[in-house]
Amino acid sequence: MTTPRRHRSPASARTRLRKPWLVVLTACVPVAAAGVYMALPRHHPAEQPVAAPVSTAAATPVSAAAGSPSATASASPGPARTPATTPAPLPRSTRPSTGGACQVAPADSIWRARVDTLPPAARSAAYVAAIGSTAHVHADFGSGTWDGAPFGLPVTAVTGSTPKVRVTFDYASESDKGPYPLPAGARVEGGASATGDRHVIAYDQADCRVYELFAARRQSDGTWHAGSGAVFDLRSDRLRPAGWTSADAAGLPIFPGLARYEEARTGAIDHALRITVPRTQAAYLWPARHQAGSGGDPGLPPMGLRLRLKAATDIAGLPPQARAIAQALKTYGAIVADNGSAWYISGTQDDRWNNDALHALDGLTGSDFEAVDVSGLRLQSGSGAARQP
Repeated sequence: MTTPRRHRSPASARTRLRKPWLVVLTACVPVAAAGVYMALPRHHPAEQPVAAPVSTAAATPVSAAAGSPSATASASPGPARTPATTPAPLPRSTRPSTGGACQVAPADSIWRARVDTLPPAARSAAYVAAIGSTAHVHADFGSGTWDGAPFGLPVTAVTGSTPKVRVTFDYASESDKGPYPLPAGARVEGGASATGDRHVIAYDQADCRVYELFAARRQSDGTWHAGSGAVFDLRSDRLRPAGWTSADAAGLPIFPGLARYEEARTGAIDHALRITVPRTQAAYLWPARHQAGSGGDPGLPPMGLRLRLKAATDIAGLPPQARAIAQALKTYGAIVADNGSAWYISGTQDDRWNNDALHALDGLTGSDFEAVDVSGLRLQSGSGAARQP
């Protein structure tokens, strides 16, 4: 079988709109529409429906049902990456375990809420068209390397004895100070010389906590510098402050949305997956906390939008690994977390993935998806806990 081609969007395409001079605090204004947020000109959104375009500096939560936040700057896909001639497997010692008592999110988390019976969002057709109804799904992860670089999101296993180091940030006002448990060999997305997003994810299973960095680089003195960073207690539903970013553009944790080999092997992935889209509004939907768009086009998807593979889509012929991912997309859906390539699903770097099997997901296109209205699941604005349907 032909080895799939893959590509990643460059860091310049992420359009996070996180300028220090735009972080201006304004009042949050509650409104009647359930589960809806909008931010006035600043970074901290207010809970209200969006009926008109807002400033490009605005972080604007909106209702998937109402669905009229604002437009975003373009994040065009990067150039196609051609595969290395011989994929090089990653060492087994780099695979962190995700088993045991620690789960990727609490049982009542929106990440683990089923969405297969929820109604479509009112603007579903417009959102899918904006993302690309004929664009193909891609698993942006797998085994080995492409062009000499590993692909997928790396996870570095750490423990309570891992030395914690100081991290400085470009966006310190929206980053968790740390220190962070980062060994000298902490794995960087794309490899040590990568020029892309350079995410670093450190997972402490015993403490059930994950430490995530964006645009991370280790300094000569052993400290690290990053664009932004966040620490998440995986036992908690607490969200970041409204308007705050994280290591991801939507202000959410990355770790819970990754497809993992251990789950796919069992045939059952019990949580939503992380997905990227080319352009987003200057707005966000719960549970997202941050926007990375610009302008006022209500047809563009907001950060935090829940997408679902349609129930009628035939996935029976997919290989087991791909079928497990497709079934998760039907049952739990995917959360728009960043600007990037259309319909790119995130997963871990793992030498046990079968790249040809994952490539079978490319048979799915945007027309097989619909946006879902999850506003009825929200219990509190500052919490990711969800009413289980």
